[in-house]
Amino acid sequence: MSEKLKSIMQKQQKQQQNSEEKDQEEVMQLVGFIIGSEELAVPILNIQEIIKPIECTKVPSVPDYVLGVFNLRGSILPLIDLRRKFGLPPASQTEDTRFIVIKTEDSEAGFVIDRLTKAIRINQSDIETPPETFSKEDEIDNLIFGIGKMENSIVTILNVKALLKRNF
Repeated sequence: MSEKLKSIMQKQQKQQQNSEEKDQEEVMQLVGFIIGSEELAVPILNIQEIIKPIECTKVPSVPDYVLGVFNLRGSILPLIDLRRKFGLPPASQTEDTRFIVIKTEDSEAGFVIDRLTKAIRINQSDIETPPETFSKEDEIDNLIFGIGKMENSIVTILNVKALLKRNF
């Protein structure tokens, strides 16, 4: 094989490797949903399931955003209204309302969302840290993992561990 052909083949291999590295850029897969007028998202790997609303039982002496508990195939889970958690007025359930069951390795809970939007794939490089306008003492600072930049919009990515942290 001639030196020129070897050189061309080496260049092609490098280009292919660079292309594969770009394709393998860290991508975060999320599920988007609406609360009020804002689009939020959580990592798809933290979602156990999404269900239509079912009956829940009220529990005394909990914050107003905790609607109670519900039975999901034998597991009793707290049900949290994200509208109230974020300081928005409560809203009546509609046909679009869903319970999204979110889990980590040691905790799980159900959250009431206004409606689902879509599955989102976003490059890690398009996710920025929350703005510094939030003080460190502000609870919402801990609830936001990052801000994802998409083509025509942005999405607030929630911190699942902070969402599931029990302070009641």
